[in-house]
Amino acid sequence: MALAADKFSADDYRYMARALKLAEKGRYTTHPNPRVGCVLVKNNRIIGEGYHRKAGEAHAERLAIANASENPEGATAYVTLEPCCHHGKTPPCTDALIEAKLSRVVVAMQDPNSLVAGKGLDLLRQAGVTVAAGLLEEQAVLLNPGFIKRMSHGLPFVRCKLASSIDGKTAMASGESVWITSEASRRDVQLLRAQSSAIMTGSGTVSHDNPSLNVRLNAEDLQIESDLPVHQPVRVILDTTLQTPTDAKIFKQPGQVLLYCGIESQADSSKYNDSKVTVVPVDLHNHKLAIEQVLKDLAERQINEVLLETGATLAGAAIKAGLIDELIVYQAACLMGHEARSLAVLPGIESMSDKINLRLVDHRRVGPDQRLTFSFT
Repeated sequence: MALAADKFSADDYRYMARALKLAEKGRYTTHPNPRVGCVLVKNNRIIGEGYHRKAGEAHAERLAIANASENPEGATAYVTLEPCCHHGKTPPCTDALIEAKLSRVVVAMQDPNSLVAGKGLDLLRQAGVTVAAGLLEEQAVLLNPGFIKRMSHGLPFVRCKLASSIDGKTAMASGESVWITSEASRRDVQLLRAQSSAIMTGSGTVSHDNPSLNVRLNAEDLQIESDLPVHQPVRVILDTTLQTPTDAKIFKQPGQVLLYCGIESQADSSKYNDSKVTVVPVDLHNHKLAIEQVLKDLAERQINEVLLETGATLAGAAIKAGLIDELIVYQAACLMGHEARSLAVLPGIESMSDKINLRLVDHRRVGPDQRLTFSFT
């Protein structure tokens, strides 16, 4: 439970802000684990720091203790997420904090994982450690929207990325769409891909545009440590009747491909004879794939964040189904005319009372374009 802001000192805020900055360093590398940072403070000096780099490696708390410049006994740990108290690929962080004889642990937020969910804080209290929670909680939540949603609701966090003209068009009537936005925007999309666990599209987009949907940045571009690999997100194709061409570029990139189809079409899956490709049959709803079932399956596969890069039909269907958490629109300073294709196919909106309301949460310039980020109210 979060404490009132007046329970924390200015120094507490400063050290937690540092821990949050450390956690950011894991933005592109910790999948499927959360991004976590830790700072150890003794006698009002930082004596150790750590952040979780990748799954299977030491957690932030253990790294901070290992990196301590002096004995951490009596120190305060500032951690962006409640320390784990269960055995996974690594031992519990609560054990490390207790064994190091810390006097106080300040956490930004409770872990939504049911294996932890307050139990870590309770263990620390039982060991005589003073515990405070809720410092800069909103900022901590923003670090891990996918992990939090997967643990809380059994679904990944879904971002939908679209590019349009200022009159809201995404392609000419012929389907031509290369390129609406600038090279700067396309590079920015690479960053969105790099932080995503999966990139989802439809078979129509694969057939028409033949995208690779991979990350083409290197460790230096992402500002990650050089010994860490650049993560290639799982590529997800929604294809009701398995019409995706077998020679599409998306199958030729390194990394896994999940191809979702209708149950009655799975007999045709043998044509995708590639160890990287997994065909997953799901139910149909009104002759179309049940997108929520797909997302639930992705969550079970430990997918935290999904980037939806697709055309107007699938984007509109996901929006209408209420499955999009965040909409990012790259808008170019051009007009494409009334005959061009619209941003999203949204049937059934016939009056102002039917309109879908959004909340603008971020607005920034990307080269000559603007990037608008919306949440759904």
